[in-house]
Amino acid sequence: MNRKIKFAVGDYYHIYIRGNNRQKVFLDERDYLRYLLLLYTSNSVGTIHLSDYQTNNLGALFSLKREEPLVAIGAYCQMPNHIHLLVREIREGGISLFMQKLSTAYSMYFNIKHSKTGSLFERPFKAKHIAEDVYLKYLFAYIHLNPVKINDPDGWAGKRLLHSDTAKQFLEYYRYSSYPFYTGRQRMEDGVLNRSEFPDYFSEKGDFGLFVDDWINLDQEAVSLDQSAAVKVTP
Repeated sequence: MNRKIKFAVGDYYHIYIRGNNRQKVFLDERDYLRYLLLLYTSNSVGTIHLSDYQTNNLGALFSLKREEPLVAIGAYCQMPNHIHLLVREIREGGISLFMQKLSTAYSMYFNIKHSKTGSLFERPFKAKHIAEDVYLKYLFAYIHLNPVKINDPDGWAGKRLLHSDTAKQFLEYYRYSSYPFYTGRQRMEDGVLNRSEFPDYFSEKGDFGLFVDDWINLDQEAVSLDQSAAVKVTP
């Protein structure tokens, strides 16, 4: 299937990967951590074979020396049956190669571990070009708020979150997203991100928390991204 958009160096994209037939792609903690590690090791013009490293020390694996990256990752979130990535194309063909390496490596791991066959992910992966600054910033909220559905699937009313305090606490300690990075918690997987390639929206301590507060109870039906008022993205 042909993709409707072409990736351009310097541009930003929201990548969405979903399990084939909406199946779960993470069945236990080890699966989540494997994919998270592959976000780091697959993002290189070279090849890193995790099978060459007989260690369970995640800190050491997240510190493996890589060659030049294929893409810049600004945010990510792993959900039971899908993944969100916010990326920037930094070299010609980088996103396509990165996604090929990532999906192939994880699918092989998953199918062997769980005795599965066939395609794990829907193809092609979905990608949306981000041309406006207001939309790029919005995605830092949208992507990071996704796990709320796991913690409190019935806590939405009229697209408004009912239990905001509980939600923020859950998000802070949800292991499989970049949310904690933006609240200032240091983790071994922080090397997955390349913030220098994205606008500095949250330069002051507390900026991200206030930003999330603005969105977490926002009635999404009232959200209007006024294209006429939007400005072009400038990192």
